[in-house]
Amino acid sequence: MARQRTARQRTVTDSVVVAASPSAVYALVSDPTRTPEWSPENRGARADRAGSLPVGAVFTGLNERRGFRWVTECMVTAADPGERFAFRVRAIGGARRRVRARIASWEHRLEAVDLPGGGSGTRVTQTWTDERTMPDAVARVFDAVATRGPFADFQRRNLAESLHRLQTVLRA
Repeated sequence: MARQRTARQRTVTDSVVVAASPSAVYALVSDPTRTPEWSPENRGARADRAGSLPVGAVFTGLNERRGFRWVTECMVTAADPGERFAFRVRAIGGARRRVRARIASWEHRLEAVDLPGGGSGTRVTQTWTDERTMPDAVARVFDAVATRGPFADFQRRNLAESLHRLQTVLRA
């Protein structure tokens, strides 16, 4: 009997509560040049302006995993101060040549919460969505090479580490 493969998981979400206001968290996550402070893969970003980016702004992300480096071109799709920041990766490749395609989207949702023992903080929910249009069989092969397994499993670990690091940055 042939084993039936399930479709790849396209969305991964994780959350953490931080002892900072939604506006403080928003100021951090909406400035892509600050992402290396908490991201396990991002090594920098370039944007036309400093600070929080508005909807429609485009920025370039510089990334690295296991010695392999790549560049992404991203466009901000949501910029609601204190509530939500999101962007879509719309190109990937080297410094000069990039493949334009739907790659992924990233979102940070922020929710004010009461902290145990008093005070207020923010629940930060980060979501990654796989927007690649390649067939699942091709994605499985690519993912095995790029992340040594299903991309969603890799991103689940990535999100957990990213949120833990974000929590640490906001404590400082």
